[in-house]
Amino acid sequence: MNIIFKKDTWQEIYHSLQKNKLRTFLTMIGVAWGMFLYVSLLGAAKGMENGFNKLFSGFATNSIFMWAQNTNIPYAGFPKGRQMNMHLSDMELLEKKIPEIDYISPQNSRGNFGSAGEQMSRNGKTATYTLNGDYPIGNKISEKKLIYGRYINDADVSGNKNVIVIGEEIYKNFFDHKKNENPLGKSVNVKGTFFNVIGVFRVKREGGGMENDQSAYIPLSTFTKMYNDGDKVGYFAIVSKPDADVTIVEEKAKAELRKKYNVSPEDSNAYGSFNLGKEFAKLTGFLSGMQLLTIVVGTLTILAGVIAISNILLITVKERTKEIGIRRAIGAKPAEVRNQILLESVVITLTSGMLGFIFGITLLMILDVATKNQDEFPFYNPTVDYSNVFSAMAVMVTLGLIVGMIPAQRAVKIRPIEALRSE
Repeated sequence: MNIIFKKDTWQEIYHSLQKNKLRTFLTMIGVAWGMFLYVSLLGAAKGMENGFNKLFSGFATNSIFMWAQNTNIPYAGFPKGRQMNMHLSDMELLEKKIPEIDYISPQNSRGNFGSAGEQMSRNGKTATYTLNGDYPIGNKISEKKLIYGRYINDADVSGNKNVIVIGEEIYKNFFDHKKNENPLGKSVNVKGTFFNVIGVFRVKREGGGMENDQSAYIPLSTFTKMYNDGDKVGYFAIVSKPDADVTIVEEKAKAELRKKYNVSPEDSNAYGSFNLGKEFAKLTGFLSGMQLLTIVVGTLTILAGVIAISNILLITVKERTKEIGIRRAIGAKPAEVRNQILLESVVITLTSGMLGFIFGITLLMILDVATKNQDEFPFYNPTVDYSNVFSAMAVMVTLGLIVGMIPAQRAVKIRPIEALRSE
């Protein structure tokens, strides 16, 4: 199309658009608004997705938390209301019977799930905090950000060692944090027993895991010995394999425990659980739905704007009837007239789309700066996949060409003699 490389073509397009500035501006708003919505909403949805991924970073999202409750159905000679318990031996059973399980972490706790916390003291200061008994593998399920030392290891568990990993708030209360006092190797009194501090962790965002800055962790073996719990476990954190259905794993785990402890297969109350994997899947599904809705809304808005461009060009062709007639009379070919109108349609569409894209990206940059240090708000690094933007641009240009054909064909059908007679 040599018409694209002619200076006169672009001068004519410029003068044509400049002649009706307000009408051109209002026409461009529709397409620009559609692209602005497309870019800003798609970026915002991605920012929310990134925010939730950051919120759950270091946390096994395909996990299930399971604990024992009371039976609500009498079974095999046992009465209703029997108090159930879980034991360390159940770990081996579940891992053996359910191949979809990746690993299991047992934990006991004082201060969680409605139970009273444990009193801790150091150098005359006393406070009550949450105390957890854990295995080293528990850190894989909810990773702690250590600012001092290390987490519990296998030697600590096998040796029933009196070691403790404390939250940052406990550290600030018992140690001189303003002078960055090193707590490692120093002791904290827990229930009359001295525990050596081996680590301090920080929870960057409350609600991102099971722990908080006012909790502490000791080896599970030490915990059960301290409270004379034997091999009883407060709850299991069960992590399924990446390709496994967490809901099926949850059902199988409960079924195996019901079978082992003579509980009715229909008893849904004997074992409670929280399926984080299922809830996280709902969240990711919601975010995917938001992105799809954004694409649909943006595309329809762009389509409406492009159709508006076609209508405006029809008016423009009618106003330029005499001009088109003169061009035809002095030798302009129908293809040249058609291409001129089509080019105008593409220029308006593409320019509008670029403006909408620029404003959309600007808004996302402002949102990124405004939420950069807002850790409690799940929004982080709102970005747009440029392949989606280029695809939208291509669709926009294609639609511009298609709808531009209507006024272009109208212009071609104008006979020179009739155009010259028109007022």
